[in-house]
Amino acid sequence: MSRSPDAKSLCALALALCLLPLAACARRENGGFACEYGVFLSHEGDLAALEAYRTVVIDAQYVSAEDVAAFRARGHTVYSYLNVGSLESFRDYYDAYRDLALGAYEHWDEEVWIDAGSGAWQTFILQTLAPRLLEKGVDGFFVDNCDVYYHYPRQDIFDGLTRILKGLRASGARVVINGGDAYLTAYCADGARASDVADGVNQESVFTSVDWDAGSFGRASAEDRAYFTDYVERCAAQGLEVFLLEYTTDAALMREIDEYCALHGFRYYVSGSLELGADAGAAA
Repeated sequence: MSRSPDAKSLCALALALCLLPLAACARRENGGFACEYGVFLSHEGDLAALEAYRTVVIDAQYVSAEDVAAFRARGHTVYSYLNVGSLESFRDYYDAYRDLALGAYEHWDEEVWIDAGSGAWQTFILQTLAPRLLEKGVDGFFVDNCDVYYHYPRQDIFDGLTRILKGLRASGARVVINGGDAYLTAYCADGARASDVADGVNQESVFTSVDWDAGSFGRASAEDRAYFTDYVERCAAQGLEVFLLEYTTDAALMREIDEYCALHGFRYYVSGSLELGADAGAAA
């Protein structure tokens, strides 16, 4: 995942909000919030637009501490996006760490995989970037691109991700890993507990898929769906919170997602666009 997809992807994949049913939100109303969960990585500024959501994921680099404090005071939980496995060209620290690039990030022209095995990168995340975001008053981190270990399965990258994740948890912040199934599966392979490095997982595209060439959304293959439902259920069995992030405008598919998450006690967000703005979707 990237915070900002390239222009070609946006043109192909930004689908109409009006096609998304809102029944899931209304049916799952809880404690005055219409929706339990929403992911809004391209949202900047006033958080009032997200008032319907109990728990939100934002990119806190672009939101003021005052807005975060006011939003949390109204009962919301706020996670900040934190990219630990790749480097985006629009970040103010890009030039300082571009030499650590490992390779191109397919479909995201503004992004490269980064060497998470680098001590300099780990130190920057733990001593500079994460504290800067915590100063905004967020509850925790939505940690992205631990999938760097899938693409570059090196021991030093595995160890670097582990150091970063344990360091984030030691700060007292909650940690939700977005994706990262190869890393987390490897971490638990020798009997270690997933809760050592995370409080929860967010898995994208369990029920849905993205056809990058056609610029459309579809259903996940039976094989992918079986793999990821097994993965998130194993995470839940280890005590992790589970969130799903899906991309579709198909009402029938949304009902399947809703029923599955209700059965397992998971939360989900359905977006009609990879841009993940405040007007992109409906959730429960």
